[in-house]
Parts: sequence; C-alpha cells; structure tokens
Amino acid sequence: MAGAVGTLIRDTMNKGVTKIAEFNRNRRKSDKPNPYLMGIHEPLPSEETLTDLRVTGSIPAELDGRYIRIGPNPITPPNPGLYHWFMGDGMVHGIRLQQGKALWYRNRWIRSCAVTDALGEPTAPGPHEPPFDIVNTNVMGHAGSTWALVEAGGCPVRIDEELNTIAYDPWGETLKGGSFSAHPHLDPKTGELHAICYAAENMTEIRHVIVDVEGKVRREEPIAVQDGPSIHDCMITQNYVIILDMPVTFSLKQYISGDGFPYKWNPKHKPRVGLLAKDGKGTDTIWCDIDPCYVFHPCNAYDNPDGSVTFDGCVHDKVFAEKTAGVDSTIIPFERWHIDPVAKRVTRSTVDADPQEFPRMNESRTSLPYRYAYTLGLPKDADQSTPEETKLFKHDLEAGTRHIHDFGKGRVASEFVFVPAANATAEDHGWLMGYVITPAEGTSDLVILNAQNFEGPPAAVIQIPHRIPPGFHGNWVPA
Repeated sequence: MAGAVGTLIRDTMNKGVTKIAEFNRNRRKSDKPNPYLMGIHEPLPSEETLTDLRVTGSIPAELDGRYIRIGPNPITPPNPGLYHWFMGDGMVHGIRLQQGKALWYRNRWIRSCAVTDALGEPTAPGPHEPPFDIVNTNVMGHAGSTWALVEAGGCPVRIDEELNTIAYDPWGETLKGGSFSAHPHLDPKTGELHAICYAAENMTEIRHVIVDVEGKVRREEPIAVQDGPSIHDCMITQNYVIILDMPVTFSLKQYISGDGFPYKWNPKHKPRVGLLAKDGKGTDTIWCDIDPCYVFHPCNAYDNPDGSVTFDGCVHDKVFAEKTAGVDSTIIPFERWHIDPVAKRVTRSTVDADPQEFPRMNESRTSLPYRYAYTLGLPKDADQSTPEETKLFKHDLEAGTRHIHDFGKGRVASEFVFVPAANATAEDHGWLMGYVITPAEGTSDLVILNAQNFEGPPAAVIQIPHRIPPGFHGNWVPA
C-alpha cells in the first residue's frame, strides 16, 4: 500500500495535488497571531551592510574568516494562521573577522523566486521551482565555495563571500536525485560530505549521498523506507552512516489542506535506526529498533571495539503531534544511545535531562570518541517558540559534569559553533561563537567565548544595532 501511495504522489505532486494545495492555502485566511512572526521572530524588513561595529574585549587575531548563519525571514507577510517557522524565506547573516577586527556585518536573502519577485530582480540562475525553492536551514563552506542548504527537495544554493546568491547549484549538476540535506557531515579522514536525503514526492526511498572534496557527488545510494519519513539529520562513524527513521512522516491530507509544513507525528510508523556501511548497498542497511522519539540534531557518534556504536544527540519525546507553527515539544534531553547491530536494538540513557538543542562539538573529532559537547540550554516548562532567555551548556562526557555560560537576564542565545585554536593542544582549546539577542533593546551581539574559560566573560562581543531573529544553523568559514 505504501508503495502505491508513493507512486501516486510522484505521479501527481507536480500536477493536480500541488494545485489543490495552493488553492486551499489561498482560500484559508486567518488573522490568528503566530509566535514565529512576532517578538524575537519578527522578520527583518531589509538587507543591511554595516562596517562601523562596536567591539567589547579583544577578537582573537587568529580568527580570519566569516561567521555565517541562516534562518527563516519571510520577505512578504504570510498568512499567520498557516505560516510554519520552517517555511520562511532564507536570510543569511554574517560577520567578517580579520586581524582582530570586525570588518563588516551583512544580511542577505537567498534569492528564491518569491524574493526576486518581491525585489523586482531577475530570477536567480539554476534549477529551482517555487514554492519548493526556499533554502533557509544551514550554511557552510565546502570545496572553496559557500553553500546554503535545506532538506526535502530544495537545491543547494551557492553564495559569494559577501553572502549574495550566485546560483541554485546541485553540486555542479552532479546531484541527480534532486533533493539534498540541510545537514551533511564532513568526514575528517577523507574530506567528503555524507548526507541522508529525502524528498516529499518520494515516500518509499531516501538516498545516501557523498560529495567529494571537489564538490562533486560521487555516490547516491537508494535506501527503501515507508510512509515518507522526515529525516532532518544523520551522523557518521568510521564505518557507518547512521540513518534516523523516526515517526514523523509526510501527510498527504495535511498537504492538500493547504498547511505549509506537511509533516506530522505518525504513531503508526515504526521507529528505527539504520547502520549503513559508508560504501555499502542500501539493501544491506542494519535496522535497529528504538522506542518512539525524534532527533533533529545528533552531536557525534563513533564505533566501539565490540562492534557496537555510540550515538549522542538531543532527543524529542515527540514532535509535530499537535497543530503548531513550529516545534511543539518540551521534553528534549541530551541522550547517549548504544546501538547493537547484532541484537538490532538501541538502548537509551540520559546524559542530561534538562531541555536543550543544537548540539555541537569540535568537529575534528567527528566519528571518533570525544570528550566535550556544547548545547543550547532551553527554559524548562516554557513555550520554546518564545524563550525569555537561554544559556549555553558544556558537557564533559568523561567527567560526567556540566558547566553553564549565563549570558544574563533576558538574553536569548542561539546555536554556538566551536572553532579550534591554531595549533590547538586540547580538544576544547578554541573558541565558541554565536548570536545573542537582547529583546528589550532590540539589539544583537556576536559573542566569542574561550571554550577553556567557559563560565568566564566573553573574549569579545561584537555589537549589532538591530535584532537578528533566532535562526537555525551556521558555521565558521575560514578565509
């Protein structure tokens, strides 16, 4: 039955189904307030270039590059009752650091058709078809270029040093399956990117994609699934790609009704974790049972001497279970999983029970045993759409301890990334950086922390005279 439904969707998605969905979306009007369009999430109205940035403290002179982050920022006011946080036009924010100075801040929309139409610009080059050309989830450097990324059907977008859109670019025309992922992971041993990719129009197949060091796709391996699962992220070990097939699946009913985000919690979908050898056949994936949950973001994973796998990440009890404009879960502990490929079972244990998300680590340790994880601590028993303040956690996984960096009352931090120091002598020898909003003042800061003096004052604070809405993901891209 699932195969027949998948075939139906593939045959009709670009024909009648999409037209019906658009008709219903246009017909459904609502003035109901949407938390992701107001307060700290209110979209910015313009693109800015700022070169006179105030700095408190000292920017480490060795930092030569750009901190860039992307998130949703609708260019035209959407229907509040139908808008979903994941579906806003992408906007990239970046700060250029060099020789201890902050040279500029820029914010630029990714040039989807909606954006170029609103700005009266020519359509951006490359293959993209509205409304499936929204790219808003991650931004990173690879193969000498900077890429904006999204999952489920969107094409990667190449942007220039100043964050302007160059083209929608399926890895130099080498990506044949159409969709890519918001979360490819760099194998530090080979320099290749690994991603698990899915598309809404194909409910029975996902793909393992490898992008080589030159930015060309060298592998697209199909893997059979059911129900069209939403697979936001994956992780790698030395031996495996880890596939997170969780009970959030495509809802044709929700799509046709006009909802902007057609994925929902599906208790009938059997949750499982797959271990796929990096160059193995999809049919040889080892599937391991797990209790229902959902993972947006792993932290790291590695192989154990006995053949099992250790996996760490932030785990939602369930998500998209109720009608919502964003993420509707509040139980989000940091967990460690033991994946047994012989027993084909996952055993879960809690590292830290407090709600937290956006785990990062020293990515030179990707696929290897590691000691330190950094997560964004979220307020307990609160609406995660409008946090009044957040903190940063540093987990010492060897000592079993947690340190907290408190940004101050009423300050809202987003994801922080780790940048190793030049000639680093320890795993945590380096810098953490990310944006922090002060909603009461309508301002933002790029905060740079010394990871070895985690609870101490920031090394530097670069002040932005406007609020940068909470986005999704970013990275440090060296010059």
